Amino acid sequence: MDRRRVRPPVSNDEIVYGIHAVAEALRAGEHFRRVHIGKQRTREPQVQEIIEAARERGGNVRFEEAAFFERFPFKAHQQVVAFSTPFDYARLEDLLAAPRPRLIVALDHLTDPHNLGAIVRTAEAAGATGIVIPERRSVGVNATVRKASAGAVAHLPIAQVTNLAAALRKMKESHIWVAGAAGEAFAKPYTRAELTGDVCLVIGAEGAGLAELVRKQCDFLVSIPMHGRTGSLNASVAAGVLLYEVLRQRGQAEEAHASVASEGQSPAAVVDAASRTLL
Repeated sequence: MDRRRVRPPVSNDEIVYGIHAVAEALRAGEHFRRVHIGKQRTREPQVQEIIEAARERGGNVRFEEAAFFERFPFKAHQQVVAFSTPFDYARLEDLLAAPRPRLIVALDHLTDPHNLGAIVRTAEAAGATGIVIPERRSVGVNATVRKASAGAVAHLPIAQVTNLAAALRKMKESHIWVAGAAGEAFAKPYTRAELTGDVCLVIGAEGAGLAELVRKQCDFLVSIPMHGRTGSLNASVAAGVLLYEVLRQRGQAEEAHASVASEGQSPAAVVDAASRTLL
């Protein structure tokens, strides 16, 4: 019996698995205590990069037989499993102090790790400032989230707060508009909402939607039209739609500013031209 392989259980928060997730974490400067790699994969270029990067950062790289990876519950490990320290969450104050315009995504008690990972991946790709999640009744950054984000958790600040409603109040005090995603008829269609400035998009849990205390902190509600028989979108899909609507509006505003400025018009005219793009 190889006693070297018998270890006490580790926290799910300490594991990063899959070639892409481990490689992205290393590129972001993460230090792994040890990295386990399947012997038959060591000649692959991506795996060789992982081995070199892990060793450069002082990590213990071990080469394992295929049977070693059967003990892990993660089916998509690709025979690359790394052990890190628990995820290092950012502070809400760090997000508030970021350069403007700030774009934050707040998640109201999302429990599906695949949804969180997908939202982190999209938010990072959209250039968001960061993600805010509550500590209780919400999934944190664990192995599945790291995998689903394709390594994006290594590049995007994620803040964990004790009270999401209180965090939204702080954002508003920092001059960030809070827009809640909702399906009510009185909610403003998302393409008609003003999303060019500092904004926090609040996405509710699937089924439950936004909690009442969280909803009360929203400056306005936005909806995504549903033209089929499905009543709502997956949380990660809804977040993606809204994130890229922010980018679309900001791009139009920048074009309007550039166009009006080139014509020598006043700042007031610039603002008027930008607002017309939403009418």
